[in-house]
Amino acid sequence: MKKLYFLAALCLVTTLSFAQKNTTNDSSVVNKNLDNDTIRIGSIMIIKRHKNKNSKDSTKSNNNDITISTGETTSKKKKKVSTNFIIVDAGFANWTDKTSYATAPTGVINRPGTLPFSADDLKLRSGKSANVNIWFFMQKVSLYKNNFNLKYGLGFEFNNYSFSSAASFRENGILPNGSGINSNAPFVFRDSISFSKNKLNLKYLTVPLMLNFATTKRKGMPKLSASIGMSAGYLIRERNKQNSNERGRQKNQGDYDLEKFKISYIGELGLGPVRLYGSYSPKTIFEKGMDIRPYAIGLRFSNW
Repeated sequence: MKKLYFLAALCLVTTLSFAQKNTTNDSSVVNKNLDNDTIRIGSIMIIKRHKNKNSKDSTKSNNNDITISTGETTSKKKKKVSTNFIIVDAGFANWTDKTSYATAPTGVINRPGTLPFSADDLKLRSGKSANVNIWFFMQKVSLYKNNFNLKYGLGFEFNNYSFSSAASFRENGILPNGSGINSNAPFVFRDSISFSKNKLNLKYLTVPLMLNFATTKRKGMPKLSASIGMSAGYLIRERNKQNSNERGRQKNQGDYDLEKFKISYIGELGLGPVRLYGSYSPKTIFEKGMDIRPYAIGLRFSNW
């Protein structure tokens, strides 16, 4: 009988000991603020918010509102500034020729000793004239809810104008056959031979600036975006590349009296992953004699 009493007493002491331990552990998990508005249980936070008595709430029976927070954010804030590195454009280049060849000054075209120049001499091969742009970066700054943005960047523009004629560019007055006047004046003329390849290559360092509109991305709907603006480019290379049986491969690089700065209207249109771009320069790219206004259109490979 004494053994039975002893076992019962031992069980009671053990139970009380565990209960005291659990109470101690729970008190370390449950924390209350001094004003009893916030209770934290582990990673769960219970917040009691007091409602204003004068507020017009549909639930009038309760004066308090309780919010339970798990400490995890449900949505991410959209960035105000986003950056896209290495954007590539690939398209076609061409120009509109508004030159008055009949009144063009001698020394720029219609050089003495060469055949008269005409608009056909600067006609381009549309399928072989290319525009390739490599943008080091483009940034988009949100102006309103990521639907209206300011876009800008920096990169190179490469324009390769392929001629269907024998137009040649020189930096001085000496012709390929040794004739002409050595006046050190650049000019373009109709050459005496035919070329299998005849291109004018221009390279610009360009800064684009655009206003952008983009729809909010929705499930099952492609995102639509459109941009319009202007770009300013500085000419850093001009070269006339030619292939012929008589002279072989030639790269005539120099100053052909082209404008150093090029201002263009630019635009962009995107539907889902497909993006189109376009540009048009309203002013001639030549300093004197010729009125040549370039334009380009193509595909843009970009994340946005």
